[in-house]
Amino acid sequence: MNTLPTLFVSHGSPMLAVDESQPAHTFLKGLGASLPRPEAILVISAHWETAAPRITGAVHLDTIHDFYGFPEPLYELRYPAPGAHALAKDVARMIGTPASTDLVRGLDHGAWVPLLLMYPQHDIPVLQLSLQTPLGPAHHLKIGEVLKPLRERGVLILGSGGATHNLREFFHPNGDRKPYEDFADWLHDVLTRGDRDSLLDYRRRAPQAARCHPTEEHFLPLFVALGAGGPKVRRLHHSFNHSLAMDAYIFEH
Repeated sequence: MNTLPTLFVSHGSPMLAVDESQPAHTFLKGLGASLPRPEAILVISAHWETAAPRITGAVHLDTIHDFYGFPEPLYELRYPAPGAHALAKDVARMIGTPASTDLVRGLDHGAWVPLLLMYPQHDIPVLQLSLQTPLGPAHHLKIGEVLKPLRERGVLILGSGGATHNLREFFHPNGDRKPYEDFADWLHDVLTRGDRDSLLDYRRRAPQAARCHPTEEHFLPLFVALGAGGPKVRRLHHSFNHSLAMDAYIFEH
């Protein structure tokens, strides 16, 4: 069985699922076919935050439409992937107390939007792992390191968030994209140099960090993918949707 890489993708607005004009939409539609087929997919999405790690353990995963005011066709989309109950229990054991499984929760749009584009047949078992946002980057890097053996079992670990994520400037753009470009350039530099110390301290060291990430939840999935991944880092995609950098990275051997 192939040892799979890990991924970080930017899922942007829910419109990414249907907006074919976005370069990131086209990129994600081709991404799944470019990778070895996973036995299962573990998604870490910016849109599930809990006090302690939780892992979806439902046999059948509902599609959660956790957004408001978008066109009606978005609410009609479904991603009925099978769950991965046994694997969820393994993940909880790997992380340790107080991690637990959740037998009710489905997939939020941070999970199902990229999966819908990457694996539209929805025939690969999926599970989702929650964030503990107040615990910050180092906690999520360690979670990723703990989960690294899953790659040898054919599990694709997918962090889904945003290289930048300022919704206020997304909905009320001021025309100045340079701060977001500077942050994306800095991120590319530290990742490809392997400078984890700078990355962990990004809120002090990165240009315009607080502006590019007013809150941290969309950046933290990156650290899980980084911790679980191999030492070779490549940027697979780079584009913008207003203030949202839609960058994607692969972490492999």
